Amino acid sequence: MQVQQTIENKLTAAFTPDLLQVLNESDMHAVPADSETHFKLVIVSGSFEGMRAVKRHQRVYQLLSDELAGGVHALALHIFTPDEWREQKCAPSSPDCMGKNG
Repeated sequence: MQVQQTIENKLTAAFTPDLLQVLNESDMHAVPADSETHFKLVIVSGSFEGMRAVKRHQRVYQLLSDELAGGVHALALHIFTPDEWREQKCAPSSPDCMGKNG
C-alpha cells in the first residue's frame, strides 16, 4: 500500500480535506493481485471553492504527476467543496472493467 499512502499524504498536505477517500480499485481490473494501479479519489475541501471542475482535476493531476508517470494507470476523481458534498453526499460507483475477465 505504498502508492496509496503516498497519494493520501500528498492530497492531505495540499488540500487539507474535510473528507478524503483513496480507494484502490485495482482488483476490479486486469492487473496482478495487490497492484496499485487504479484509484478512486473522493476529496472534499474548501480549497476548491470558486474553482471549476477542470481546474480541480488539473491541480490533482499536477500534484500526483510522479505517481501517474509511474505505475498509476487510472484515477477516478470526485472533487467537491463542502457545500457541494452536503448536496451530493456520495460519489458515483465505479463501472466494471470490461477487460478484467479476458
